[in-house]
Amino acid sequence: MVNVVEPVLAEVWRGDYLESQHRGSLVVLGADGAVRLSVGDVTSATLPRSAVKPLQAIGMLRIGLDVVGAELALVGASHSGEDFHRAAAAAILADCGLTVDDLQNTASLPGDEGALIDWVRGGHGREPLAHNCSGKHAGMLRTCVRAGWSTDDYLSPTHPLQVAARAALAEFTGEPVGDPVADGCGAPAFATTLTGLARAFGRLASASDGEARQIADAFRAFPEYVSGTQRDEVVFHREVPGLVCKLGAEGAFAVGLADGTGIAVKIADGNHRGNIPVLVAVLEALGHGTDRLRDLDPYPVLGHGVPVGRVRLAETIAPVIAAL
Repeated sequence: MVNVVEPVLAEVWRGDYLESQHRGSLVVLGADGAVRLSVGDVTSATLPRSAVKPLQAIGMLRIGLDVVGAELALVGASHSGEDFHRAAAAAILADCGLTVDDLQNTASLPGDEGALIDWVRGGHGREPLAHNCSGKHAGMLRTCVRAGWSTDDYLSPTHPLQVAARAALAEFTGEPVGDPVADGCGAPAFATTLTGLARAFGRLASASDGEARQIADAFRAFPEYVSGTQRDEVVFHREVPGLVCKLGAEGAFAVGLADGTGIAVKIADGNHRGNIPVLVAVLEALGHGTDRLRDLDPYPVLGHGVPVGRVRLAETIAPVIAAL
């Protein structure tokens, strides 16, 4: 994205004191693809990071990936490393003759606190299987096996697997995809605009058939595999019928609705907590507000372990979103 000062989207309040602010960009596309709301820079290339995983999964399905249901959801996931996440990733590999030793993603620890404690108590340290992207990498490896391609270089941007993933991203965003750089997990991170990302998720969530419908249905049916049992993405999936959403590192978040509406947010400082009040407000304005969403507050401001404040929508942006 270009070096501009983005508007304030969310505020962090400790008691009656404004402690910090989250600036960012937001775009909402209607079911017809027209821009309904544009705030900040939504046309420069950016890295949505893991927000594009379901689009990469579409590319995999088109060239031989043969998993369904929870396992397909995990291929498009940024999971929390819970027991069932790790088991599903291992199963995806085992069913095509591979093992966790074939994973080339970065070694990591589980992101879920309970899973982390159990993992360490079990004598484990940083391992590729515990990384939030192990499901995607397991899917990539299985796709290569089914297609008859090499697996030792599956992370190369020129590998046919990655070429197919990039083509799917270009198709659904409706834009050229910028040259990739290495993501945190080692796979190529592809660039697009926030507008393109919103367009892609509108198309994904409204798909009536094909690979897009397969991945969308998997996300809706198994949202805990897409993220984790304690994650706010699960709440979004369960509260809004037909919704498909995906978080990406450095403050990216994309949402698609069943009618084709696409939403994309990017918090400039990379802090995910700024996304939530923005997305809740957008969904409310679009007629999808629920009590559970309104109560969603995954990042309370704590004082000595007790909530003393909260992250909330900025007063300056609230009327702009409400007018949707």
